[in-house]
Amino acid sequence: MTPVLVRQHLPQAGPSPRADRGARARDWSEIQERMLVPLYEAVYERLDVGPGTRVLGLGCGSGLALLMAASRGAALTGVESASPERLALARERLLPEGRPARARTEARLVQGAPGDTAGARSPAYTLVTAFEPIGALAGDTERLAASLAAAVPLARRGAAVVLVGWGPPERCATTAVLRAAARQNEPPRWRPPLRDDLERVAERAGLTPDGSGRVACPFGYAGVDSAVRGLLSTGLFDAAAAATDAAQVDKELAEALHPYQRRDGTVWMPNVFRYLVARVP
Repeated sequence: MTPVLVRQHLPQAGPSPRADRGARARDWSEIQERMLVPLYEAVYERLDVGPGTRVLGLGCGSGLALLMAASRGAALTGVESASPERLALARERLLPEGRPARARTEARLVQGAPGDTAGARSPAYTLVTAFEPIGALAGDTERLAASLAAAVPLARRGAAVVLVGWGPPERCATTAVLRAAARQNEPPRWRPPLRDDLERVAERAGLTPDGSGRVACPFGYAGVDSAVRGLLSTGLFDAAAAATDAAQVDKELAEALHPYQRRDGTVWMPNVFRYLVARVP
């Protein structure tokens, strides 16, 4: 399994201004998105993703998981409704301008809902992925269920649908950091993951569970500044920033990260994520 590498990100001089959505998307792409690479690899290996696989990626972000599927020969459709800025970065990765059309990845990227990808001649998908982990914010299971309700009819019978959740709090160091932000919300939006979160969502979507697994995905950063930027880019702290202010959230995050800072200044937080493979009946 590919290790998560700590990349160097130069600290910014002076206090950081409140990042705009474009900067947050870039931080996601350059710092945070790679943290789940071991999970993507484990899922693709288990399901033997390759030529002939037609992937529908829900909440595709800036496209790293899709890019990894493309390297295996899969045909891709990515859907992103929350962040057009991330989707623009996915287009840079998967559909770069100036590259000959015949050399481009077979990919479609859509801003909107899964139903927006449907077409009269579109073959049914053989794999649907929802790699954004649930089990951190109140209401995240409902949002995933709504997305699946639109996506499942586009998949063929027997297609795999992969759902991802945070692991047990005692095995996810990042849980303590999420709690730090939750203290600033009224009422708190953070919630601990439940053991059967993924099964409940699959059941609501009419899917049949077909196995599960756990994957270690440590979050590693070059320093506290890089860790703060990466974690903020997830959007998990947006409500806290709205309830107080961005500077206060930055301060709370930095303080919560200190127990995970090593002597060389790097930040390392062990985490375990759980995935469920379900099938379209």
